[in-house]
Amino acid sequence: MAKVSKNRKEALAKFDKSKAYSLTEAVDIVKQITYTKFDASVDINVRLGVDPRKANQMVRGSVTLPHGTGKVTRVLVLCTPDKEQEAKDAGADFVGFEEYVQKIKDGWTDVDVIITMPALMPKVGALGRILGPRGLMPNPKTGTVTMEIGKAVKEVKAGKIDFKVDKYGIIDSRIAKVSFPAEKIYENAKEILSMIIKLKPAAAKGTYIKSIYISSTMSPGVQVDVKSVAI
Repeated sequence: MAKVSKNRKEALAKFDKSKAYSLTEAVDIVKQITYTKFDASVDINVRLGVDPRKANQMVRGSVTLPHGTGKVTRVLVLCTPDKEQEAKDAGADFVGFEEYVQKIKDGWTDVDVIITMPALMPKVGALGRILGPRGLMPNPKTGTVTMEIGKAVKEVKAGKIDFKVDKYGIIDSRIAKVSFPAEKIYENAKEILSMIIKLKPAAAKGTYIKSIYISSTMSPGVQVDVKSVAI
């Protein structure tokens, strides 16, 4: 049996793992049970009552968190020359096309978000085997395939995140840093939960949100009472 560290023992002693807490209480607990020496990320884990294998039950979207994630997001814009200045002015970290397509083919993926234009998607789509598994493939549904390049870059830099239900019916997303005030973590969590609820597929039957957990890097997960999340 794996040995439980002193910090984890202290963390587990501060809350009841079998109890579901209100979102406000869960956020407070996560801040109390985080013992990392670095500024840990705060994640939300939502298990949905959907079958992701069916196209009409896929849940995928994006949301701009009111307080951002606390992470510096590196943005690559793949665009035509006439859009390059717009991308740079908006704060894109990397801008271009052919040279970056080649870099990606050679194995470079040192970015967090890729934004491109509809006309360039045939060539960008060819990079799917590299970008897809890393969650970097641009998609019109998340606003990363657009002619409004500057707007898209600004939204991402301001805290826009993409999320997608996995094959187990779970959405797992970073929503803050543990150093954030509790109210800011709470507001970010409410924002993504509100969007997930709005995206409920018509084909989904029964209980839509089955469970919600909040945790930080290396901390235990704290269960949130689904009924307490009044959106």
